[in-house]
Amino acid sequence: MLRFAHLVLLGLFGAAAVHLAILFLLPAYSERDMWSALAAKHDLYTFTRLGKDDANALLAEKQNPFLEEAACRFDLENGMTWLSAETRVPFWSFSVYNRDGINVFNVNDRGAENGKLDALIMNAPQLLELRKEMPEMVSTSLIAQTDLDEGIVVVRVFQPDKSWRATIERFFQELRCSAL
Repeated sequence: MLRFAHLVLLGLFGAAAVHLAILFLLPAYSERDMWSALAAKHDLYTFTRLGKDDANALLAEKQNPFLEEAACRFDLENGMTWLSAETRVPFWSFSVYNRDGINVFNVNDRGAENGKLDALIMNAPQLLELRKEMPEMVSTSLIAQTDLDEGIVVVRVFQPDKSWRATIERFFQELRCSAL
């Protein structure tokens, strides 16, 4: 019986030590997220290429060798966010994430008119306001309605082989993320 009590006490103290360690380490790890990494690199509405040689491991990680990626932080309190690029590429997609990294919207070039990237990210009140007026310049834009105030949009482009390198680079040079 004494041996059992000793094991129970040892387990309780071990669990308490692990929980305390997690509590003390949590602030250090909570600052290591994509939002913070992008904020340290650029302001809002500026694309950051991902997967390139970067000092920050979050931005340097490359998931797929055939995809090139860029990310942009946005704030819908400044107005709708407009994404655009004129160059046509074999495939593009964009995903909208909240600050915690949860995906809230996806779309690819198959849903776009003429395969060009032209999209608006907005919340419900902004969509209602847009529908009242519907300017000509956004009449063919993809509309991504979210319930976010702040978020990250990640644009991915497929590069089938090295011959597409110049076209892909031109696409990323033209890529815009701006508040309307």
